[in-house]
Amino acid sequence: MSTVDAREAITRAHREEWARVVASLTRRFGDLDIAEDAAAEAFVTAVERWPAEGVPPNPGAWLTTTANHKAIDRIRRENKRGEKQKEARMLYDDDPPEPLGAIDDDRLRLIFTCCHPALAMEARVALTLRMVGGLTVPEIAHAFLVQEATMGQRITRAKAKIKAAHIPYRVPSAEDLPARVSGALAVLFLVFNEGYLATGDGTDPVRPDLTAEAIRLTRMIRALLPENGEVAGLLALMLLTEARRTARVSASGELVTLDEQDRGAWDAKLIAEGHGLVRERLATGDAPGRYQILAAINAVHTSARDIRDTDWSQVVALYDQLVRLDASPIIALNRAIAVAELDGPEVALAAVEQLQDALAGYHAYHATRADLLRRLGRSQESRAAYDQAIELAGNTAETAYLTRRRDQLG
Repeated sequence: MSTVDAREAITRAHREEWARVVASLTRRFGDLDIAEDAAAEAFVTAVERWPAEGVPPNPGAWLTTTANHKAIDRIRRENKRGEKQKEARMLYDDDPPEPLGAIDDDRLRLIFTCCHPALAMEARVALTLRMVGGLTVPEIAHAFLVQEATMGQRITRAKAKIKAAHIPYRVPSAEDLPARVSGALAVLFLVFNEGYLATGDGTDPVRPDLTAEAIRLTRMIRALLPENGEVAGLLALMLLTEARRTARVSASGELVTLDEQDRGAWDAKLIAEGHGLVRERLATGDAPGRYQILAAINAVHTSARDIRDTDWSQVVALYDQLVRLDASPIIALNRAIAVAELDGPEVALAAVEQLQDALAGYHAYHATRADLLRRLGRSQESRAAYDQAIELAGNTAETAYLTRRRDQLG
C-alpha cells in the first residue's frame, strides 16, 4: 500500500472513529485527559505503522486496542500503586475491543458528560466539539471567532473541572436532561455546520460524516425529549440544510451559493420531513426558540422553486423575530443578506458596516460586504473586500468561489 493510500485511510478513520475511541476510553478510565491523549497517541502510531505495514482489516478495533494500551501505559507510569494499576493489570492482556455497535450510546454519554451544567455554556460546547466531534482546536476557535490559544485554555479548564467535580460519564436521568440539552444542541449544531462547510486545513470542503452523525444524534435526543420544541427545530434545520448538500459544491470543487444551486438536485424526502417538523411545531402555538425560527427560515427557502420565488419579506420577518432571541452579530449579518433582497444592497450595506468591529475577523462578513459593493458598482472596494474574505476563508470550495467572483470584477 502506498503512503498516500495509508494516510487517506488514517484520515478516514479519524473522522469515523475518533469519538468512539475517546468515548470507550472515557467510560473505562473515567478521565477525559487520558482518553484524548491515548486516542491521539493511537493515531500517531497509525501514521507511523500503517504506511509500512498496511491498513488493518478493522481499523476501528485496531485504534481502540492501541489506545487502550496507551492509556494503560500512562496509568502505570503515573500510578505505581493503587487501584488504577490493578485495573491496568486486569485489562492489559484480556480486554476485548469495544464492539462497534456501542458507538451511538457512547457518543451520547460523552456529549452529556461534556454538557454538564457545572461548566459554562461556551466551555461545554468547545469541549464536546473536541471530544465528540474530533474537531481540532483551530477549527473550534474558528467557530467561536476567538484566538486558538484562548480556545485551548478553555478546553483544558473544562476537562480539569470535570475531573475535580467527579462528573460521571453517563446519560443523565430524565430529570437532568433539561439542564443539559441546550448545550448538547449547541454542540450538535456546530458539528453539523463544520460538516456542511469544513474549515480544517487539508479536509474536504464538505464532510458528510459529520453532518450524518449530528443528525443521527439529534434524532436520538428527540427520542428522549419528543415534546421539546428546540430539539425538533434543530432536527428540522439540519434536515432542510442537509437536503441541499449535494448541490452545494460543484464538480470542479467550487462552492455553489443558494441562488445558483440546482434545486432539482435537492433531497425531496429530507425537505418533506423537515417541513413536517416545522408545521408540527407551528401547530402547537408555543413561542418558537432559536432553532425553530432558523428551521422556519430554511423552510421558506426550500419551498421556493426558484430563488426569485423566495418570500423575502417572510424571511426578514423571521430574522426580526430571531434577533429578539439572539442579538449576535452573525444573526444580524444573515438578516442583512435577506434585507438586500427586499430593500436593496444599499440599505443592507449600511447594516453590514455597523458590524465591522464585531466581525472583522470573520470571512463571511467581508464576503457579504464584497457582494453588496459589487452590486452597487463599487468594484475597487469590492475587490479589496473579496481579498480580505479570501485571506480569512478556511474552506477550499469557498476560496475558489470568492476568487472567481473577485476576478470577474471589471
